[in-house]
Amino acid sequence: MARQIFVNLPVKDMARTRAFFTALGFSFNPQFSDDKALCMVIADDIYAMLLSEPFFQGFTKKPVADAKKSTEVLVALSCESVAEVDEMVAKALAAGGRAPVERKDHGFMVQHGFEDLDGHQWEVFWMDPNAAPPQG
Repeated sequence: MARQIFVNLPVKDMARTRAFFTALGFSFNPQFSDDKALCMVIADDIYAMLLSEPFFQGFTKKPVADAKKSTEVLVALSCESVAEVDEMVAKALAAGGRAPVERKDHGFMVQHGFEDLDGHQWEVFWMDPNAAPPQG
C-alpha cells in the first residue's frame, strides 16, 4: 500500500472554506467529507483535511493555534509551471485570500504564496531541478 499524507488544518467556516478552495480548482473526496470535515484532494495520496475547529480540537489536548496570529505550519505545493504559481495565487486573492509575502524568482525556482480564509499559509512554487544549485 502506498503511503499517504493527510495534512489536518482547523477551519472556522466549512462552507466558506469549501468555496475558497473550489475557486482555486481543488476538489473534495465526498467519502471523507461532511459537516465537520472536508477532504481536499491535492494529488494522488496527498490530502488536506479541513476540519471544523471543534472537531479538530478533539484530536489534541493542546490549544488550537490561531493561524491569523501565529504560524503553525507552512504547506508547500509544487506547481508544473511559473504560470501555474501565478494563477493559483491570483485565484486565492480573488477568492478572499491574501498574499503574505512577495513573489520571489530565484532563477531555478519561483515561489509565492497565499493565506487562506483562516490564515493558513500555503507556499506555491515551481522549480527546475536541473538548474538548482548544488547542496553541501
